[in-house]
Amino acid sequence: MHTERIGFIGPGIMGKPMMHNLQHAGFSLSVYARRQAQLDELGLANVQAYKTPSELASTADIIISCVSDSSDVEEVLAGPSGVIHGIKPGALVIDMSTISAEVTKRLANQFEAKQASLLDAPVSGGEVGAINGTLSIMVGGSTTDFTRAQAVFAAMGSNIVHIGDSGAGQIAKACNQILAAQTMNAVAEAYLLAQSADVDPAKVREALLGGFAYSRVLELHGQRMLEQNYQPGFKTHLHAKDLGIALDSAKANQIDLPGATLAAELLQKLLEQGDGELDSAAIAKIVGSG
Repeated sequence: MHTERIGFIGPGIMGKPMMHNLQHAGFSLSVYARRQAQLDELGLANVQAYKTPSELASTADIIISCVSDSSDVEEVLAGPSGVIHGIKPGALVIDMSTISAEVTKRLANQFEAKQASLLDAPVSGGEVGAINGTLSIMVGGSTTDFTRAQAVFAAMGSNIVHIGDSGAGQIAKACNQILAAQTMNAVAEAYLLAQSADVDPAKVREALLGGFAYSRVLELHGQRMLEQNYQPGFKTHLHAKDLGIALDSAKANQIDLPGATLAAELLQKLLEQGDGELDSAAIAKIVGSG
């Protein structure tokens, strides 16, 4: 049994299995959820629910947030009823959302003023990785805080990398989302070429899986595309949001990312036709309609 008590914010598609793995690893948990349905579906015993993030923070040594975007993180961590108003000196906040690195750095400074710390620790691996405890976790923040959080991360992930200072984890996640989106686009284009030449794309995939073009995207999302099965997974509107973050960071650093820009445009077309709740592998619907 671990001595540090964890307060968890955001028991959604990702957060729920992450909480299960933390409890299985011996952590005591409390929770805050913005929607009652999330609490009803949690399915964990001995977990105290709190009405505000501030109340949750007052009872926890480590607070984990896993919510949708920058504004949500700012609300639950630093809003009127946010964690920052109840946090104890010496407490550690671990934000596992995917948000702006600039917002992360600002929040880290705010918590430092309260004698607390913040790690940014976005994840990759989707719902399956969250369920299996095999997430890739990209961490920004101090080495001391990273070391303190090792047992927490080990309960949820299998590839845990300290990237650098505050915000570095978010930059790594932006890089991940760029690669994932562009690779999905490449798979969709490869299938389109095969179909246009009356070649079976399933056979093409089978051949490519054994060669230099192999990727997890080809393996998993390539199969989704063949089956036209776009149940999420990772929703299009979230992937589009993440690419927006990446492109904002590129602009702030005065660089152009033409491939990421194209992928973002394709995902935006999916949103415009009402497919934001589908898995982002549905990018194939746009590529194939072109």
